[in-house]
Amino acid sequence: MKLIRDINDCKTCAYKSYLFSNLQPEDLSRVNISRIEKEFLPGEHIVRQGDKIASFMYLRKGLLKLSREMEDGKNQIISIARPLDFIGLLSVFSESYYHFSITAIENSTLCFIDLSLMKEIIRKDGIFALKLLENMSNVNEMIMSSWLSINEKNLRGRIAYILLFFCNEIYHTEEYSLPVSRKEIAELIHMRTENVIRILSEFRKDKIIEIEGKLIRVLEKDKLQQIADFG
Repeated sequence: MKLIRDINDCKTCAYKSYLFSNLQPEDLSRVNISRIEKEFLPGEHIVRQGDKIASFMYLRKGLLKLSREMEDGKNQIISIARPLDFIGLLSVFSESYYHFSITAIENSTLCFIDLSLMKEIIRKDGIFALKLLENMSNVNEMIMSSWLSINEKNLRGRIAYILLFFCNEIYHTEEYSLPVSRKEIAELIHMRTENVIRILSEFRKDKIIEIEGKLIRVLEKDKLQQIADFG
């Protein structure tokens, strides 16, 4: 983890979210003064399950995974956070401690804003509070939709779904470096690691994708989409 001291002003930040655009100028200035900006390398923990919630976190750049350790000791990835996401938004105002861990899976830059300041702004600014509720609702809908889509598919459909997720939603290209391991894919789509490896190998043999280490090339996107839709 690296603390960034030479940081941009929130007013001119190219990564300022639509939500922060709804803040009153004086409140945006208070957020700018109070925030701490940090960089994390892949594999670094931002918070661990059980840590006390003290900050409102905003992901400027990078990718994060939110994961939970189950009673049997296995990990389950809940979701992947993308740039301009507010991290842990569904827990930050209702819980005292994190029920999941947050870990960088790419070089990531986050802004940490004092939670008490955000609660003060919410109490006095109804428009901002409403926009925040809309954002929370969208996050909840996205997570639920993703879980339902994954759970209703067979194993091949789940792998196709996650490959298309990174292709369409994250990198917007048919060639990308997969930011997660085979084990992490298994944790994300509720499979065993050996099944992930086997199905990726099948897709490669069928010339639907090419694999070179972590590099993925989607050769037959329509076929992959059919497998995701009907698998």
